[in-house]
Amino acid sequence: MNTIEHKCNEDSPENAEPGPSPHEALKRFRLIFRAVQQHSQWVESCCGVSHAQLWAMSELSNQPGMNVSELARAMAVHQSTASNLLVKLTKKGLVRRERADGDQRVVRLYLTEAGQTLVKRAPEPRQGLLLRALTELPVSVLTALNDGLNTLVDAMHINDEQAALQPLNISGDEPESQLPPPKPRQTELV
Repeated sequence: MNTIEHKCNEDSPENAEPGPSPHEALKRFRLIFRAVQQHSQWVESCCGVSHAQLWAMSELSNQPGMNVSELARAMAVHQSTASNLLVKLTKKGLVRRERADGDQRVVRLYLTEAGQTLVKRAPEPRQGLLLRALTELPVSVLTALNDGLNTLVDAMHINDEQAALQPLNISGDEPESQLPPPKPRQTELV
């Protein structure tokens, strides 16, 4: 008679040893992602724009006359991503573009009156819940977090650095990154 031997997963919560737990880390990621999701939905319901669009508008409110490259740097996104956000905001009548007097190639960005009104009544934090929390961390904690996240990215075999230059796709408004499938792990068969 054939029998199948089931082994307990050593990583299951029932067999957890004292010390760091992958499950606890996973729960922390879920909490963070859910909070960002809820904030994003709240922003959309209050303002009619996505969290990334509100962040872009907030940057333009703080620094009127930025160009697309400057906005992209301020938001830590790719220039094409910032440009796509601006197209949507311009169509909604919230942002206007002006050519510079001296150099017609340079386009400066400004909020319209409607855009200024929206930013003034928008909920805080306008740059997003996650970035606000990250900026408030002590330098030593942020350094350790970055080191740990770099290790996690390496362990997941993520090679698409361009994905890091796109906003989180919480609401479905911004395009998702096309991440390659993870590489299979090399494991020894025993």
